Amino acid sequence: AKILGRPVAVLGNTGILLPESSMKGAHFVELASQRKIPLLFLQNITGFMVGTAVEQAGIIKHGAKMVQAVSTAPVPKITVMVGASNGAGNYAMCGRAYGSRFLFTWPNARVSVMGGDQAAQVMVIIKREQLARAGKELSTAEAEAIAKPVRDQYEREGHPYYGTARLWDDGILEPHLTRRTLGMCFAAAAHAPAADWKAPVYRM
Repeated sequence: AKILGRPVAVLGNTGILLPESSMKGAHFVELASQRKIPLLFLQNITGFMVGTAVEQAGIIKHGAKMVQAVSTAPVPKITVMVGASNGAGNYAMCGRAYGSRFLFTWPNARVSVMGGDQAAQVMVIIKREQLARAGKELSTAEAEAIAKPVRDQYEREGHPYYGTARLWDDGILEPHLTRRTLGMCFAAAAHAPAADWKAPVYRM
């Protein structure tokens, strides 16, 4: 793709990363690194898929390939969180820790370890199993009393204003200004030439 006349390799996703999509993403990032094309990551990710089937399909190995490709890419990287940004998916799609030159969020983005509903459900399950071992049951009201504070905390601390107030990003972008802002950012990043790419060693 081109943004204000500059070639850019755009990597976007929505939902969960699977073994196949992880390999595809790693290959795409490798090509951009070889050709010295800057990378744009559009994050709407809820993490890596979990479960027996994907583990047998190599999600850990293939997910590691993508993480390794992103973390070692020498070209300018810019990230925009356009939706969810949860867990290890944040890293795979070039979160702040992996050296994006600029990182922006949209007003609707949510950043957290996992979704608020999922976190609340985990806490309820833990309490229910704890009571079950003692021969007791968890009522609906008690379950909601556990879940609500967790949901509220995730909603509050996952809000883009919470993160940007702590300088976890470079600002909140209005969606209609995104293209123009990215054009300026890629122009600025072009003044620092990309380093030579040292290809990492991947597990087969």
